[in-house]
Amino acid sequence: SGRRLVCKVAVLNCTMALRGLKVVEMAGLAPAPFAGMILADFGASVVRVDRPNQPPLDTLARNKRSIAVSVKQPAGVKTVRDLCSQADVLIEPYRPGVMEKFGLGPETLLGANPKLVYARLTGFGQSGTLAHKAGHDINYLATSGVLSMLGRKNENPFAPINLLADFAGGSLTCVIGILMALFERTRSNKGQVVDSAMVDGCAYLGSFLLASRKLGLWTGPRGTNMLDGGAPFYDTYKTSDGKYMSVGAIEPQFYQRLLEGLAVTDEDSPSQLDQTQWDEMKKRFAEIFATKTQKEWTRIFSKLDACVEPVLTMEEAFEHPHNRERQTFQKTDAGGSYETMPAPRLDRTPAKPGDEGSQPAP
Repeated sequence: SGRRLVCKVAVLNCTMALRGLKVVEMAGLAPAPFAGMILADFGASVVRVDRPNQPPLDTLARNKRSIAVSVKQPAGVKTVRDLCSQADVLIEPYRPGVMEKFGLGPETLLGANPKLVYARLTGFGQSGTLAHKAGHDINYLATSGVLSMLGRKNENPFAPINLLADFAGGSLTCVIGILMALFERTRSNKGQVVDSAMVDGCAYLGSFLLASRKLGLWTGPRGTNMLDGGAPFYDTYKTSDGKYMSVGAIEPQFYQRLLEGLAVTDEDSPSQLDQTQWDEMKKRFAEIFATKTQKEWTRIFSKLDACVEPVLTMEEAFEHPHNRERQTFQKTDAGGSYETMPAPRLDRTPAKPGDEGSQPAP
């Protein structure tokens, strides 16, 4: 109808949420580029400052422009200062003191542009005993205390790739800090420094782990608790074709449907929360899951609200009906490459993934 057409055109022509926001991103490894990409996806104009004569390592460069500048030369420092004098946000990923060494510290840049939000994204932060020490995701996760809680029973702590510290405790927390500083600026008309440390971010992410100890969720050693692989109803199980199913049947009603799908009767199973029987039940569930393929189990549990889903490879996730309907991933070229779509979804001012890769800044 005409009304639907008008609504559709209105959405297509809408202003993106961060349109008009100017961001300067100093080139670095994955956390800072992801923070810059989030802002760019939602409409910010992001210029990445690359080192000259070095291939960019930024694989999270969509919607960005780039410029090659040597901040070891006076002309390069002037270029960055000029960019920041007109910018709303600066993202820098270096250890404390590096930007000051180049004459690009907060006092200098905020002195020239008092409205600038100066975001410093590092592992250990701008202060503290470890502030000047090198590290990576696993080290920041370890220092936060969270790593000690991740892993199987009687095995070493296990870091889940580099997602928690680099991207959750780092990039996302940094973006939250930037957006809060920008919101506060609408009242004070002033910028400020955002000290985003991955250790702090991981610890903050672990708020539930710490607070829920009182609920009895984390009373045992690593790998023996309800949500860390200790419970038979919250784990992954191998299928007969070498694939896996995820099980998260925490609530009693979902646990009953899990048993129904596995053809296990109440008489054959102990109480769900009887921890003395968890190891035995895990063995039993594993034996049952090993009797059918992932496809067969998916078909069985598609009819039951049991919190049981197949563990998909990335390639399978691209083609999953739910993800296709939601457009969670988007094809980038005829060769079949995919990229993630921005999240969350804004209904009136949606994000736009745009072109893959950064473009030269004018």
